[in-house]
Amino acid sequence: MSRRKKKVKAEDKAEIDLTPMLDVVFIMLIFFIVTASFIKEKSLGLNVPEDNDQPPPPDAESKSILIQVNSNDEIFIDQRRVDIRSVRSLIAQKSAENPEGGVVVMADELSTAQVYVAIADAAREAKIYNVSLVPRKSR
Repeated sequence: MSRRKKKVKAEDKAEIDLTPMLDVVFIMLIFFIVTASFIKEKSLGLNVPEDNDQPPPPDAESKSILIQVNSNDEIFIDQRRVDIRSVRSLIAQKSAENPEGGVVVMADELSTAQVYVAIADAAREAKIYNVSLVPRKSR
């Protein structure tokens, strides 16, 4: 008879205890909640100027070199069309007149980024490191 009792007791203890598994699940849940709250989204802060159809008038004492780029990637300095190869020398010439000035590129929204990069590279070759981009809507 003792063998039968042992078999009955073994069958009673065949149940699975879920408490340790639930503890592990709750610990994992707490871990994911805590780590998810410390993730910061990285964003690029842009200050886009207001919609104006006309460019702002240049100041009388403006020390910046204004370079305009139209939708056909044509470059204009002082209202004259300029080839990309002569941009560096013109920037160097104008920076000699106003050494504190930077370069402002007023580019049409349909112009390519290659032109802006070429102008920025030319300015850096002329030892001017303050290059700003002002987007302009095409007409």
